Amino acid sequence: MTTPGRLPEPYGQGGGANLADILERVLDKGVIIAGDIRINLLDIELLTVKLRLIVASVDKAREMGIDWWEDDPALSSRARRDELARENAELRERLARLEPGRSQEEA
Repeated sequence: MTTPGRLPEPYGQGGGANLADILERVLDKGVIIAGDIRINLLDIELLTVKLRLIVASVDKAREMGIDWWEDDPALSSRARRDELARENAELRERLARLEPGRSQEEA
């Protein structure tokens, strides 16, 4: 029962949810916020901005098929090492093409 001027408790009688509980629920289930902003002038589209925001735990994101951070060298040391190894191999191939006799002497 509520008194005048007071809102009811959102999580049951007398029990409140602290920030950690709310965050745990959001990360467990995931939240997607999507929106488009369009600026038109006399029926001519000048600008379109599409916003997509997903808030979820890493495990939940993987369940949804989202794992872009694993291949981003700025966010993953494994991806950074892979990129450096690939770049090193490409440079060795270029060097071998430019100086064929020298690369055989080094090996």
